[in-house]
Amino acid sequence: MGTAMFARVTFYPSLLYNVFMEKVTSRRWYDRMDDTVILGALPFQGMTKQLVEEENVKGVVSMNEAYELKIFSNDAEKWREHGVEFLQLATTDIFETPDQDKLYEGVKFINRFLPPGNKLPRLPAERQASGCVYVHCKAGRTRSATLVGCYLMMKHGWSPKETVDYMKARRPHILLHTKQWEALQIFHKQHIDT
Repeated sequence: MGTAMFARVTFYPSLLYNVFMEKVTSRRWYDRMDDTVILGALPFQGMTKQLVEEENVKGVVSMNEAYELKIFSNDAEKWREHGVEFLQLATTDIFETPDQDKLYEGVKFINRFLPPGNKLPRLPAERQASGCVYVHCKAGRTRSATLVGCYLMMKHGWSPKETVDYMKARRPHILLHTKQWEALQIFHKQHIDT
């Protein structure tokens, strides 16, 4: 069975597992990484009002493939109805990591929502209303954590290790494998360590 098929077959059972773990452990569905970025699991449609009104979410970055968003989550059109910008950077779950173009595009998107004067270095300054960005995949542990790590490295000039330590202090169950660590190291070399 191919990796994409395995990811599809295991999507609903593993999503149910994530719901279960949030209910019976100290895991939270999402965690704030800083004043702008929230790292989280698949935002269910029923969470939309809370994210928009209580968390001031103005942008959403989804690392999910289209089939992962179909039933339970908002697509771009539904987010727009709530005044939220949406960026999908589809990446296959479990075995893949976002490529460098997607990581850069995601960091650029987040940069649009930073308050004036807090824009990230070496990025074009596109204007957008200040607000929070909810970055997610299915569990908010691997694909989305890789993107948030790139954002934090660019914002603070941190190394991949410093960045992951920081994220784990806020979201202890993030899970980065060799491919994700390599993606962080490449991003650091290309955009921070220059």
